Amino acid sequence: MFRILLACSVPILWGSTYSVVNLFLSDLSPFWVAVWRALPAGLLLLLLKPGKPPLSWTKMFQLSTLNIALFFPLLFIAAYRLPGSVAGTLGATLPLQLMFIQWLFEGKRPDPKLLLLALVGLAGIVLILNPSADIDPYGAMAALVATAMVARASLLLKKWPVSDIFRLTAWQLTLGGFMLIPIALFFAGAPKMVNTTHLPGILWICVVNSAFAYWAFAKSIKALGPNVMSMVSMLNPVAAVILGVSLVGESLGTLQWLGIGMVALSLVLMKFASTPKKKKSDGLMTVSKAR
Repeated sequence: MFRILLACSVPILWGSTYSVVNLFLSDLSPFWVAVWRALPAGLLLLLLKPGKPPLSWTKMFQLSTLNIALFFPLLFIAAYRLPGSVAGTLGATLPLQLMFIQWLFEGKRPDPKLLLLALVGLAGIVLILNPSADIDPYGAMAALVATAMVARASLLLKKWPVSDIFRLTAWQLTLGGFMLIPIALFFAGAPKMVNTTHLPGILWICVVNSAFAYWAFAKSIKALGPNVMSMVSMLNPVAAVILGVSLVGESLGTLQWLGIGMVALSLVLMKFASTPKKKKSDGLMTVSKAR
């Protein structure tokens, strides 16, 4: 039971990112918030388990660029510009994007059932972003592009399987965190002084959402396997929606709720409809998913 609860805590914590930003970090730059989340957490994980990267430096830099240096700023731009429920749902479209990327660039045709479910999810996205909803287009684009970065990293991990997920995550956060510093300086200038109002949010996204959640993620992958973790990952958008409505007071229209429901339904059914080969791919995808 403890292992299941630990596994379920991971996507719930990652789904809380959007509400934490709105509650505590709304006046800070998303680029520096990305630094505060990545670098201290990566260094802490390396202290807990020091050692060399599990992949070559070239491969580590590629994964760190996609999963951290590009993903984190885009994630926080989406968190600052969108309701958490919308950002969380768009971020959960990873299986859909992965399928289309493989189809477009690798010529791998998806199973017809999975393709149908992907189209249902795409229709849900259209409803979420309908013109009458007044959704920030830059935030929506940031959420979708951020997810595409993770999808690309997932395809790379298919070619570079690695067994030490914990150390892989620690090095990705550390290298990505250092790469984020010049990016933050260029786009946001010097960091704003963090005060006691910001401190709960900084501690949450760094210590809880990154250091603890990534440790729990690595431990759960080894204890329960990637297929179980890919299923419980659906708690991520659920948590984002519930926390956004209950804590931040977000209000969504009927079409947006319908769109969120369609995306969630397509993802749940996709998990059950996946073939064994697809499940293996999903497992690698889950390993690289950094929320």
